[in-house]
Order: sequence, then C-alpha cells, then structure tokens
Amino acid sequence: MTENDNIRRLSNGDKEVILVGTAHVSRQSVELVAQVIEQERPDTVCIELCQARYQSIVSKKEWQETDLFRVIKEKKAFLLLSNLFLAYFQKKIGQKVGITPGQEILQAIASAEGINAHVQLVDRDVRVTLLRAWRSMGFRSKFKLMGHLLASFKDLDDITEQEIERMKNKNVLEELLTELGETFPEITRVLIDERDRFLAHMIRSAPGSKIVAVVGAGHAQGIRKYWNDPIDIEDLKEIPPAGKLKGFFKWGIPILILSLIVLGFFKAGSSAGSHMIMLWIVANAALAGVGAAAALAHPLTIASAMVASPITSLNPMIAAGWVSGLVEALLGKPRVIDFENLTEDLASLKGFWKNKITKILLVTVFTNIGSSLGTFVAIPLMLKMLA
Repeated sequence: MTENDNIRRLSNGDKEVILVGTAHVSRQSVELVAQVIEQERPDTVCIELCQARYQSIVSKKEWQETDLFRVIKEKKAFLLLSNLFLAYFQKKIGQKVGITPGQEILQAIASAEGINAHVQLVDRDVRVTLLRAWRSMGFRSKFKLMGHLLASFKDLDDITEQEIERMKNKNVLEELLTELGETFPEITRVLIDERDRFLAHMIRSAPGSKIVAVVGAGHAQGIRKYWNDPIDIEDLKEIPPAGKLKGFFKWGIPILILSLIVLGFFKAGSSAGSHMIMLWIVANAALAGVGAAAALAHPLTIASAMVASPITSLNPMIAAGWVSGLVEALLGKPRVIDFENLTEDLASLKGFWKNKITKILLVTVFTNIGSSLGTFVAIPLMLKMLA
C-alpha cells in the first residue's frame, strides 16, 4: 500500500511490524487504520490500551460492575476521579471537532475481528502510570499541576477554530501533557518516555509474523527511538513506594498534634489545653464540612464528615473522605441509570456533580482536601496559643 508519514515499517527478527500513528480526534486516522489492517491482513493487531481501558471501551456494563465501596476503601477515589477528568477533557474536545475520541481504537478492534486477527493490548496499566507520575512529583509540583489542569478545563470553551484544526492532527491529551512537560519534566518522563519504551517492548513481543500496531502519533517517534534498545519491562511495571514526606504526614502530624495538646495542658494549664482541643475540632470539622458541601453532599454526609474529620486526622489508617464517601454512597445509592448515563454526564463539569457515581468520588476527595486544610490551619493557631 502507499506509505505516508503516519506509517512506519519496523522489523524484529522474522517479524514485520507496521506502526500506524493516529490522532484521537481525526476521521482520517479512523480511515487509515481500517485501510492498513484490511490491506496488510496481519496476524496480530496491537492497540494502545491496557486491560482496564479496553474493558471500559468494549464493555458497556463495565461501569455497572464498579465496586465504589472498594474504590473508596482502597483509597483509589482520587485516581479514578483523575481518569474521569481526563476522559472529560478528551470528550469535550471531541464534541468541538465532531469526532468521538478513541474511534480509531474501536476501528482497529473491529477490523481485527473482521479478518480474525488477534488483538493484543500493549499499553501499561493506566493506574500504574498515574501512580508513578503522581509519586514522582514533589508536593509543590502536585498543587501546580492541579492548577494547570483546572485552568485547562476552564479554557476549553475559548479554543479557536485554528487550534481545533491543529488538534485534529495530534493526540489531544498527549499535546496537553507535552505542554505540561515543559513545567513538569517528571510527567513527560513517566507518561510519555516510559510508555514509549513499554509500548516498544510489548509490540516487539506480540505474537505473529506480521503485526499492525495502532498507537497515538505522539508515541510513534518514541517507539522507533527505543525499538532496538534492551528494555526492563518489570521495572516499568513497578509502583514506587510513597515518599518519605507522605510517611511523615501520615504519622508525624498526629504525633505533633497530640504533643501540642499535652504541652498545652502541662505548660499553659487545663484551660489552654481545652481550648487547643476545641480549636483542633472546629478547624477540622468546619473545613471537612465545607469540602463535603462543595461536592453537594447529602446533609447527613456533611455531618458525618464534620464528626469524622477531627478523629480520622489523628488516625493514620482512616481518612475523613473514606467515611463521608461511604455515607454518601449509602444515602445516594447509585442506580443502574447513573452508570448508564456516566458517559453522557462527563460531557460537562456540571455532570460530575449531577451523576451519583462521580458525586460520591467528589465527596470523598473534597472531604479529604478540607480535612487536610483544617489540619494546616489548626497547627499554627495551636502553636500560637501554646506560645
């Protein structure tokens, strides 16, 4: 077939690999994928998906099987919510250009099934990627990143026609990550460079003598760069341990708070000690309640957040958001229709508060943020009272 800039032929021993670089919001990419697979008739079609993302695309009932209680208990609410925000970003851009994001992946799957080719998932688990990215960043970088992402969401409605045309030729999400990478090099390393190496290894290892690999255009160049390099795949799958700073906050903050209260009683008297306890309770309860209220939680959920926060902040094993999220899930009781409408609700930020699934996640995350702020507000006030 006629070659173009989005198609590259690679080899690995007796294997022939046709690498197809695509854009997630391009009709031309959808047509190109169908054309390449039909004409090349490969043994295997590799697609840039992990198992979790594959299931969310091909199984309409996948969300209905999500165990929200387990997500909250395993402290994955923020991770899941991050995934949904990224999905919102791509969906919003897709609406502007009139294309469903990821349509080229669906076409690759359909075309592979049409010629009885094996479908091979070659991307790293998205949860591993996000955790590696998050844990590679410092405390200040994380807050700066959230500010950048929120600003990006706000600017979506201001995108010009010229920018939309330019986006049609690129992977929208990866373009965003590339721009962020100038400020956050650790993001580029984990989300782009590491995945380039992971994809290269997985494509090389795919079964069959002829392989078509459908990947985002932003990864095609990196895959070619690392194609002949030895790659430690196990190292790329490893989730790094939480940083020492997290360990300090987990155990050091409760110890510090209790020490301040004890010092208050012994150094400044029972009245000062009692005031410090009250200050701790009020600061934590108030801001945790504000966090839950910002997620439009049920009044009883807000109350549970306020009651739980002063206690859970002193217990490294439990978070206030865990309590409020579980209470909201029990009170809200997500229905099948909430799972079915999730994709539609993600079309707007308002939908995050409307849908009971995402609302529960927001309650969990916002309560934890409020509780953490309460801790940082209370400590300097307690120190001042002790002095």
